[in-house]
Order: sequence, then C-alpha cells, then structure tokens
Amino acid sequence: MLVAARRRLLTALLQARKQPLQPSRDMRLVQFQAPHLAGPHLGLEAGNGGGVIDLNAFDPTLPETMVQFLEQGEATLSVARRALTAQLPVLPRSEVTLLAPVTRPDKVVCVGLNYVDHCKEQNVPVPKEPIIFSKFASSIVGPYDAVVLPPESQEVDWEVELAVVIGKKGKHIKATDAMAHVAGFTVAHDVSARDWQMRRNGKQWLLGKTFDTFCPLGPALVTKDSIADPHNLRICCRVNGELVQSSNTNQMVFKTEELIAWVSQFVTLYPGDIFLTGTPPGVGVFRKPPVFLKKGDEVQCEIEELGSIVNKVV
Repeated sequence: MLVAARRRLLTALLQARKQPLQPSRDMRLVQFQAPHLAGPHLGLEAGNGGGVIDLNAFDPTLPETMVQFLEQGEATLSVARRALTAQLPVLPRSEVTLLAPVTRPDKVVCVGLNYVDHCKEQNVPVPKEPIIFSKFASSIVGPYDAVVLPPESQEVDWEVELAVVIGKKGKHIKATDAMAHVAGFTVAHDVSARDWQMRRNGKQWLLGKTFDTFCPLGPALVTKDSIADPHNLRICCRVNGELVQSSNTNQMVFKTEELIAWVSQFVTLYPGDIFLTGTPPGVGVFRKPPVFLKKGDEVQCEIEELGSIVNKVV
C-alpha cells in the first residue's frame, strides 16, 4: 500500500509539472501590448504580478478595449470566466507592457477629504456630503509609466487611492443597488499640483489634478467578486522606498455605494467610468516642511489584493 501511495503521489507531481502556469481564479483584467501584437489587447493577469493570458487570442470576437468589454456586460465576462478555467498559454510578464486597465473612460470622478484620518491630518471637519471634482481622461497612464513634472508647477504631490470602475450604465442609482453597477477595483495614483489646486485657478481643483500623466492606474481591474471586502484593504504609498502613506480603506467616510448613489443624482454613469475614492494621510503638502516630488523620484502605490503600481518621476 505504501508503494502504491508513493506511486500515485509521484504521478500527481509529474502531471502538475506538465501543466502550464494558470491564472488564479480571481479575475484580474488587463489591457496590454506585446511586440508580436498589432495593437492593445485584453488579457487576464495570472495572479498578482504574474504573466498575462491573451483574451483576444482565446476569443477573437472579443473587443480590444476595456470600455467596450464592459459595455457588453455578462456576455464578455462569461468568456473571461471560461478563459480562467481553460488550459491557455501565459505570456511572461517580461514580454508584455501593461497599459492602464481602463483608457478613455467617459469620466473620471474624484472625491476629496474622504478618509477620516486624512481629515484629522488637516484639522478639518469630516464632510457631511461627498466633495466631488474631476480629472480629464487624458491624464490616465499605465501602472509603470512615468509621471512627468510640468514646468508650470513646482509643487507636485503623491496620493494613493482606491479606484472603482463602473460596469453598468445607471442614473439615480440607489445605494442598495450600487454594487450591481460596479465592475471592479484598481489602484490609482492621484498626482496633484498643489500650487494650482490650492492657490491658482480660483482655487478650483481641476487644473491642479489633471496635467498629463497625473492619473496612473493599474495593474489590473480586479472584479468585485474577487475581493472579500473593498472597504477593508490595506492601502499605502512609498516614495523612494520610504513609507509615506499607510492606512486602510475602512477609513473612507463615504463608501463605494454612497458615492455612486450621490454622483448618479447629477450625471449618468457609463461602463468604464472611474471613481477615485480619496486618499489617506501622509501626503507631501501637509508635512512640516512640505515635501514635493522631484525628478528621479519613484512612487509606489499599493492596495491589498489589488497589487501595486510604480511610477518614475521625470
């Protein structure tokens, strides 16, 4: 019996070694490029930091952009779910370039003062209603792209944020129905020019938030069913390896459901729309003395279960 058991174990191990590396059962959707491909493709990240499965090679009828993929709803998601369980080749991470998981959304909705500990840092009251502003979609870059310091600003700052991606169109959405409109979550870096945010442009925040390259996103759109609780995730930011922000999404004043209900009173939400849900304490502008990003710095934004993005400052 012992010999037979060992033989079965050896057979199982040999079979396991023959299996190609497969993605985790968590769905981590990406947009990517590779030298052998004509343009951007949709893919599945094989676990946090893993290689990429080409969804367009699995099913050539799939769209090649995330917004179009989300617009088709369950039809395309079911194809991605099938790909998770299929024996598919995995492109090594070294052979692909990850793009932002969503590009050219209809809108990028941002939320100010949405962490209790960030409000304490500034000695300001916790808002009674969400503070909403925006970034233009042209500010979006990939998870490992450079952040370009604009010559117009001398006070560029970091902000790690949880990003929510809308998966279903809606207006006047109830908070109790809001998660049905969410596709998933990703990591965002809300780069901010504090001089333009706080002193210029009539103190309207838009211009200070929306310079080109001021919205790195990624590495993947992690679907909502792959995350135990988006409002209980460790969130942190490092600049040149030094931990500068460290908190938990449970510190959010207004959670995803409340934000979607609030914003959808005013505008229709479309698949691919992005919500940047606010940043925890530790930003540069409120340090004594203030600290701002400079050429050569490297910023890493990380959220538990979602992954990390790393952006060089140039």
